[in-house]
Amino acid sequence: MNLSSEHCNISDWLRLEATVKASVYTVAFFFATFVTVIIIMMVSQNSKLKKEVRYILLCHHLLCISSYCGLGVVFQGMRALLANSPVLMCWVVFGVQLSVGEGILFTLALMAVNTYLAICWPLKSLSFVDSVKYRILAGSWTIIIFKNVCLFLIEGTNPTQGAVFKSEPLCPVILNGSAARAIGMVFLFLLLSIILISYSLIYREGKQAGHFNRSNIKARKTVLIHLVQMGLHVIPTLMFIGLGKMCGVFFFALNLVLFGVFAFAQCLNPLIYGLWNRELQSRLYCWMCCQQWGGHVMANREPV
Repeated sequence: MNLSSEHCNISDWLRLEATVKASVYTVAFFFATFVTVIIIMMVSQNSKLKKEVRYILLCHHLLCISSYCGLGVVFQGMRALLANSPVLMCWVVFGVQLSVGEGILFTLALMAVNTYLAICWPLKSLSFVDSVKYRILAGSWTIIIFKNVCLFLIEGTNPTQGAVFKSEPLCPVILNGSAARAIGMVFLFLLLSIILISYSLIYREGKQAGHFNRSNIKARKTVLIHLVQMGLHVIPTLMFIGLGKMCGVFFFALNLVLFGVFAFAQCLNPLIYGLWNRELQSRLYCWMCCQQWGGHVMANREPV
């Protein structure tokens, strides 16, 4: 990033880009956190829901989204304000954000596999999935952290020790080299393949079993919506990785448009994967009615 910005002499553009991204991340963070808190409260207050694997994965997924947006506010805010932060601090914040972002896609893959097993192998998979759910989550985070720590050590050994602790006005990024980009693409395509295969098997099973009944039509509609949502995540990410940082107003505008699409997808995630669920919709309605009823009772209560 430093070499690119010096060669192109577009530090002002990069700062403006960081300002826009920090603002968008702030809006996305508050919206995603608001919906996440509501869904987690509903799940945690129900003893049945909080034991189900799909809701555990959902809550985990939503926490990843909120954390990703929050870390985006911190990192892009440091760049926009020219905070003169140490390079190591910038690398750590960006590396953690990247890891949480990969956690978003990892949980989506686990949710797709869990849905496939629940639909196609309901009797055999229930006890097995329930017994290994926390081990799979722990294993997923171990893979993500191990991969990024190894890449961090590889790229972090190039600068001298003094350069790592030196303060930079425009926070640089890490995991931006050729090896990191190649491994990131392989990781992305692997998870995307798992999701697409799971959804195609679900779609085939529904087509064979349900034909055109009402619930099956809704399930197929849900699969298509999830695929569109996945496209909003993956296409901007692939273009980010492929383009990197280039000079010119056109590439600056293109970068912001792609980021806008990506941020919009992040805001939609809690709604599509959370409140699109019929059970959560009904519980949200009951929860809101209870809150409203409780407020009326407290307001009409006569003072002693």
